[in-house]
Amino acid sequence: MDHLVVTLVAPDKPGLVERIAQCIAEHGGNWLESRMSRMAGQFAGILKVGVEPEQYDDLINALNGLSAHGIRMLLAESVVETTGATKSISMELVGNDRPGIVRDITRLLAEQGVNVERLITDVSPAPMSSELLFHADAVLGVPLGLSLDDLQARLETLADDLMVELVLRTEA
Repeated sequence: MDHLVVTLVAPDKPGLVERIAQCIAEHGGNWLESRMSRMAGQFAGILKVGVEPEQYDDLINALNGLSAHGIRMLLAESVVETTGATKSISMELVGNDRPGIVRDITRLLAEQGVNVERLITDVSPAPMSSELLFHADAVLGVPLGLSLDDLQARLETLADDLMVELVLRTEA
């Protein structure tokens, strides 16, 4: 079985996911995993689809045909993932919001050889003031030789008010 990674964006409306799922099922695809969300009136997602080689081209053509319904797609063949010398950790981060905070955090992570595997962010008002707080929830692939204490200390140098919690995750 071949695997296809599909990234999609479309104006949010009822039945959108069903239309995509129907297209995949009708053309021999198997919906394996996905991450999807609504934001600012748009619906975006990424999903992994399994498909037998003889149905691969038909499925690709059908998915591309969804553009007639306003669904924009980017299709890529999946690659075999190799497990490197990393440990998976959870990162929760809260601090005063400011322009460039995501750039600064991800630059520091990249400099340490850390891979961002999942990232969810938002900005919301602080409970007792009108200051905006930046929140990040992430799963990171951290090199085995990098101490979590060192990584946390480096992240906290980005701002005096930045609170970082790193937790080692046990993967099944």
